[in-house]
Amino acid sequence: MNAIVGQELTIGYGKKTIIQKQSLKIATGQITGLIGPNGSGKSMLLKALCGINPIISGSVLINEQQLATMPNKMRAKMIAYLAQTPIVPGDLTVLNLVKMGRYAFYHGLMNRDESGKAQVYQAMVAAKVDDLANRRIDSLSGGQRQRAFIAMTLVHNSPIIMLDEPTTYLDLTHQLGILNLLKELNLTQQKTVVLVLHDLNQAAQYCDQLLCIQDGRIIKTGTPKEVLTASLLAKTFQVTADITYHSARQYPQLQDYETLVQS
Repeated sequence: MNAIVGQELTIGYGKKTIIQKQSLKIATGQITGLIGPNGSGKSMLLKALCGINPIISGSVLINEQQLATMPNKMRAKMIAYLAQTPIVPGDLTVLNLVKMGRYAFYHGLMNRDESGKAQVYQAMVAAKVDDLANRRIDSLSGGQRQRAFIAMTLVHNSPIIMLDEPTTYLDLTHQLGILNLLKELNLTQQKTVVLVLHDLNQAAQYCDQLLCIQDGRIIKTGTPKEVLTASLLAKTFQVTADITYHSARQYPQLQDYETLVQS
């Protein structure tokens, strides 16, 4: 079963078209990585799939329902989206940040949310920030901050999580920490995860499926082993690399990169 189906999608802004007539399928319960050179349209596609960027033509189905006709609160319950650099007041505590993710469940004049308290706590535990509940956002490290934002997305209780470059600006330890957390959520809570990644080795290690995008076109879809080939690296990323495979899981890892671009 597919969690997301995009049909003949054309996406852009103003008079500029970035993605034209592209179709895709994202399987339920998998981690799917969007990869490609800078400016290829990865983030624009991700935002269109969750309803942030408008679609010029085509359609998106979320669990077989038309995204375009979903009320905003229903959409928020289906998809949790985390921007690349979310902006919130620095004096906000982690607890209050996570509570913000429950807005889709408020109802009545008093914005009641009967199950909210338990859901907020569970989200903080899952993201491993429950011990930071009373800390201000501006007092956190980069990794802690990103975990807090992930907790805010988890509290939606949505089956689909979309993240735009969630490891950007983090050191390697915190990058792996965030990716391990997403993998754990995928395995233990069966979350469908869609994320934009630049590091091809991390994409190969953590993703079940890759969509490679170049100049607004989806040029290759498949497992990391199917997508990350010598020919694709040369044509799309303009690099060569030695491709080895993890002994047990057989995902590709790239070593000894060399650019094909003449300086």
